[in-house]
Amino acid sequence: MIGLEAQLLLEEISGEFAKLPEVAAVVLSGSNGSGFSDEVSDIDLYVYSQHEPSQKWRTELARKFGEKASIGNEFWEPGDEWVSRETRKVVDIMYRSPAWIEQQFERVLSQHQASVGYSTCFVYNVLHSQPLYDRGNWFASLRAKAEQPYPDSLRRAIVAKNYPILRMTLSSYVHQIEIALDRKDSVSVNHRVVALLASYFDILFAVNRLFHPGEKRLVAYVMAKCPKRPPEFEKQVTKLLLAIASTKQSDVLGETAKLLDGLDDLLIEEQLITPHSN
Repeated sequence: MIGLEAQLLLEEISGEFAKLPEVAAVVLSGSNGSGFSDEVSDIDLYVYSQHEPSQKWRTELARKFGEKASIGNEFWEPGDEWVSRETRKVVDIMYRSPAWIEQQFERVLSQHQASVGYSTCFVYNVLHSQPLYDRGNWFASLRAKAEQPYPDSLRRAIVAKNYPILRMTLSSYVHQIEIALDRKDSVSVNHRVVALLASYFDILFAVNRLFHPGEKRLVAYVMAKCPKRPPEFEKQVTKLLLAIASTKQSDVLGETAKLLDGLDDLLIEEQLITPHSN
């Protein structure tokens, strides 16, 4: 729950952006938008704009409300960060083109195209963002598209894209983990297990007809929101993560196999794979 000081700050910031004719919407997103925030959560804002405001304008905005500004970040999505003088929280402002997000919605919700991990994250992000400014109800119209029933063909596409690469193909994550363990390459083991989990969670959210919430608090989210999950899900994920620190190859591979066996049983039960697929 965002505090009164932060609410007043958001009203002022969104009011400044509303003065720019190129801005279509300003929304509160991230943990604060979805209701999973805590005391260390940043204030994440997305500004949907035909083009990014000038860096001079953005620098002046940061000076007006904050300090320790980093303007013009290009590491992930274009954006700015600064610390609010009022709340002492980091304000993270990211810029998106309305046309770009509309293309993402078309790709996922209309064409039902899956990705290797995180297939529906952008849809979740929009669905769980709170509009602070919405010119002509553009954002409301976009979000309404995400409120449709979860397409069954999208559900199946996500499974078809992510399931084979878990352990069925020659380039599967399990095969890559085996090679990394043989080489005693702990960095590669970690990297490949993380990639495997990305596809695993993408499948799990699709099974439950839920859009993917992103990178944070995934185990807690599954436990709270996904009634369809392997019976030992939480224990299996925990044991796999603990096994990565083990020097025994059998620990990592054994816990990975248990995790994927549980997923297989769930997918068979949901008639998303046949028993001979695993």
